Amino acid sequence: MNQRAAGRLDLDRLLELLEQAGMLDHSAAVDVQMKAGGRLRQLERQRERAGLSDVPVSPAELVASFRLPARGAGTVTEARIQQVIADAAGVPYVDIDPLKIDATLITGAVSQAYARRNAVLPLGHQDGRFLLAVDDPFAGDVVETMRARVQEPIEVVVALRADILRVLEEVFRFRASLKGAIAELGETGTDFGNLEQLVRLGANANLDGDDSHVVRAVDFLLRYALDQSASDLHIEPKRQHSVVRLRIDGLLHPVHQLPKVVHAAVTSRIKTLARMDIAEKRRPQDGRIKIAHREVEVELRISSMPTAFGEKLVIRFFDPGVLLQEVDALGFFADELESFRRVIRRPNGLVLVTGPTGSGKTTTLYSALRAIAGPTINVATIEDPIEMVVEDFNQTATNARLGLDFSTLLRTLLRQDPDVVMVGEIRDRETAQAAVQAALTGHLVLSTVHTNDAPGAVSRMVDLGAEPFLLSTTLLGVLAQRLLRRVCLSCREETTLSPELAAGLGLDPGEARSFVVWRGQGCPVCRGTGLKGRVGVFEWMVLDERLRKMVQEGADAVEIGRAAQRAGMRSLRESALKKLALGLTSAEEVIRVTAEGG
Repeated sequence: MNQRAAGRLDLDRLLELLEQAGMLDHSAAVDVQMKAGGRLRQLERQRERAGLSDVPVSPAELVASFRLPARGAGTVTEARIQQVIADAAGVPYVDIDPLKIDATLITGAVSQAYARRNAVLPLGHQDGRFLLAVDDPFAGDVVETMRARVQEPIEVVVALRADILRVLEEVFRFRASLKGAIAELGETGTDFGNLEQLVRLGANANLDGDDSHVVRAVDFLLRYALDQSASDLHIEPKRQHSVVRLRIDGLLHPVHQLPKVVHAAVTSRIKTLARMDIAEKRRPQDGRIKIAHREVEVELRISSMPTAFGEKLVIRFFDPGVLLQEVDALGFFADELESFRRVIRRPNGLVLVTGPTGSGKTTTLYSALRAIAGPTINVATIEDPIEMVVEDFNQTATNARLGLDFSTLLRTLLRQDPDVVMVGEIRDRETAQAAVQAALTGHLVLSTVHTNDAPGAVSRMVDLGAEPFLLSTTLLGVLAQRLLRRVCLSCREETTLSPELAAGLGLDPGEARSFVVWRGQGCPVCRGTGLKGRVGVFEWMVLDERLRKMVQEGADAVEIGRAAQRAGMRSLRESALKKLALGLTSAEEVIRVTAEGG
């Protein structure tokens, strides 16, 4: 690293670097120098109002605040400035991934006051060196101080000061909440859920979770999960501690560890919010919470389950921005979209959506209902449980204790003058027969079944007791779907298929050589995976006269599938390959998701 002997980077040196890099012309640099004093005082007052008076304004923040036009295109942003600083110092510039932060490492290596004042963030170890993020790589005194603290060789990288400060605030605030909770609860507590731990008589069992430290810790976890666009948050008790994991784009990421004594207090706090019985730890429970996040109300569904080491909680997030989408944003191809819209606007009939758990069936159904709903349409749903409360729908939840199952509620619902009925799942003979009857008597019925592909849904309905003749009359279409992870737009590049991948996709070597695909190389935006976000892939089977006749005659799923493909239906694998060719996903993802369905 080529550090300047003069030490920390000042405004004059930064403007010089920006001119040398061709980002600013000389007249703009002079203008900044003339106005710097007044602008600095404004930024310092903003710091004071935000409670950050101990954090000095960096030269990069000062220059970025002028929003100057950069030579070439765009403006002189702080990120572009930091990239120039990193290049001048001969060190890498990085975007900090909050999912890869080691909170224990940070709090053990540096104090909050020092880290905030000097904008330093320990990131971990790499190739035998201690990785340290700073916003000023020329601050040799900071690097030497950190080297003395950690007693290891240090590798410096440059990051945005705002990113460093945000992570420091989250880590130290969360750690403070945990320490406060431990102080309130005692270092040890009675853990009634742990099958391996003996009960310590007389131990502090104050596990009501009402203290402010636990409240802040829970608020942090929920907010953090939403900020990371997680679909689920897992709080999992282990022998010595508890693990917090987030499911993002279908994969779980460990993000935090909780001291074992805090686990029961955290779960009690969440169960209290969800109006669950905090005294009942031996039986599974379900609850729900609605919270406001960035001016949007988000539904949270809570599930508790006793495990060997204590009570595990899973929180599922139902963000309306994700669950309630426009139908044309789900990932249909143009011909599929037109056909699907035409079918769901039919006045009566049965539409089935099929796929495994987590394949996006609920999003598709809610989006379809949203497209149909209006002042002149009565949309009613029967769910187990209600996934997300939508004011435009009349929603009812099943209740096994009261004998209110899908079939019972569906028969009652038909006396409520519905136009469109959504049944959460058809899983037994009574519900299958009731759904077919409802479709036969002038209602549009949407529901889900669990099968691997669209033709299999026909056989499944017949197995459940639907009469083939009535099913052939009422069934309008079946949609099988999966979710493919998208190639990251920030790091994708063109590549060709290897022989192994081509074979896995069912392509011959000749096809593979001309099949250009995209692949993410891995970057901070996608957390090194090369994939970010998800898109639906569909097998949309619309029943024409030939298929209806086959259903009526009792044809099996294989025969129906072949006939549907001859009539124009794309299989899941074919749809996924088309998305691969469009650069939306990777070959590995196509193989992973469509291996069973081909």
